[in-house]
Amino acid sequence: MKTSTNLESMLRDMDRKSYPAYKALRGSYRFGTYILSVDHVQGDPFAAPSRLTVHITDKASGFSSELWSSPDRKTAFCDFLLRQFAVAVRKYSFQAKGSGKSGALFTTQPGQEVLSRTACTIDRDGHTILMRFEAGFPANGRTINSRELHKILFDYLPSVVSDSLYSKHTDQKALQAALELYEDQQALRVLLSEHELAAFVADGAILPRKTGVANTPLKEAVPFRSPDSMRLTLSLPHRGKISGMGIRKGITLIVGGGYHGKSTLLKALEAGVYNHIAGDGREFVITDSTAVKLRAEEGRIVKRVDISPFINHLPNGKDTGCFSTEDASGSTSQAAGVMEGIEAGTKLFLIDEDTCATNFMVRDALMQRVIAPDKEPITPFLDRIRPLFSGLGISTILVVGSSGAFFHIADRIIQMDSYRTVDITEEAKKEAAHFPSSSSEFDFSGGPAPRTLRFSFKRREDNRSPKIRVQSKDVLTYDRETIDLRYVEQLADEEQTRALGYLLQYLVEHPQSASMAEQLTFLYQKLLTEGLESIVSSDCPPFMALPRLQEVFACVNRCRF
Repeated sequence: MKTSTNLESMLRDMDRKSYPAYKALRGSYRFGTYILSVDHVQGDPFAAPSRLTVHITDKASGFSSELWSSPDRKTAFCDFLLRQFAVAVRKYSFQAKGSGKSGALFTTQPGQEVLSRTACTIDRDGHTILMRFEAGFPANGRTINSRELHKILFDYLPSVVSDSLYSKHTDQKALQAALELYEDQQALRVLLSEHELAAFVADGAILPRKTGVANTPLKEAVPFRSPDSMRLTLSLPHRGKISGMGIRKGITLIVGGGYHGKSTLLKALEAGVYNHIAGDGREFVITDSTAVKLRAEEGRIVKRVDISPFINHLPNGKDTGCFSTEDASGSTSQAAGVMEGIEAGTKLFLIDEDTCATNFMVRDALMQRVIAPDKEPITPFLDRIRPLFSGLGISTILVVGSSGAFFHIADRIIQMDSYRTVDITEEAKKEAAHFPSSSSEFDFSGGPAPRTLRFSFKRREDNRSPKIRVQSKDVLTYDRETIDLRYVEQLADEEQTRALGYLLQYLVEHPQSASMAEQLTFLYQKLLTEGLESIVSSDCPPFMALPRLQEVFACVNRCRF
């Protein structure tokens, strides 16, 4: 391994040479108590910045390996350290001068969610912290300016490392609090199962967000308070007793007037599949980790999905037992979403009627009398919601504001009244008794027929790796294909989207004969045990975050190739 002195010598020798000479810097260099590796060097000053990693052992950093002794503690510790590193990096970005991206210093800027990320992780030896980041190697035009790079690597970076990667400069109380919070959140997830709950919302939680694009809490928001009839008190390992609304498995409706908080509660439950940092307001809004937000997606691709439980005898004679389309309607897309969710292992559907296909959700009594059953190919979700639970154990939490048809089959009905929660189950059921109800017998117990693997696309003819681009968390470009993820609403971070791109690449390069569900489940288990690094064949991209298995399925299901 080379030393920092060797690096200084190399920088002096290449000053004012053409930019490609920077390629010689790739390698590892010892800087006292840490190692700096140059993993990838950008091709020119206007290209994506170079990728670097700081390696520091537990002994050198002063952090005990006990801080990451379990997968949960590792995730929480790495998230805390990454946030600390990100604050330190921001002070020095673009302090070095030059053309294009010269002087840029980037790392992940984590949001409200605590995610497993490649930007900060623990090496396989179990004793070395890896902190990955990007740096724009400086140039004047396309000529190397190594004096400015020297500032980055020998002045700025040592300060960043000193401020953020050593125990002596870390707020130990804040670190311990972050670890304990995460462990409490994970313990609460276990309690959901033990108490037959689909979700839990703590008293005092702040559900509204500051704006539609800002994920921070709204300061003036009404704190959440559970109805007495739904309040549970649970005991957590660090926090102790916590009270809040327990939403039991089954069918739960959220009703109320417009702008009273129905969708706000559902949005919080959608986000509850992830753990959140202290101060977010939703720290103890915990939802079944397999929950899937279901909605209509007009225009999406559907490939070989059995939507026959919902749609049959189409006028054109198209087979709905193995349905494919390049341009799904609202109803066919939502039917496919249900069946794909089942295949992905969900135990909870989250639905807002505002984003659903009306004809998929419900048909009122008058419409059923006017349009004969043999002329209507759609069996509404209303008729399948109860069999989904009785046959497959899949609960539903549904926001409704315009149709009372679901009152008959609901187990619990919650009214949102000026952001306050009221249990109106008894009175709503009494009113519903005055109106006719529809019912349908259906057996979901066998589940959907498994689909065979459909990864039939080929490698590039030049055998080069495909280009993976992420425009936002909603749009993934894999080689020449764009995958629309706008309506995969539980993706929380564009780094999850980037990871989905590399997962697709891995699937292309490692084809198997198993069914899609079997292969994706196997691959996801590999991610959980070996980390995101295990799916890349060369240098690990610094900015990937672990998506859920449900989002992996959702991405694959929306591929057009």
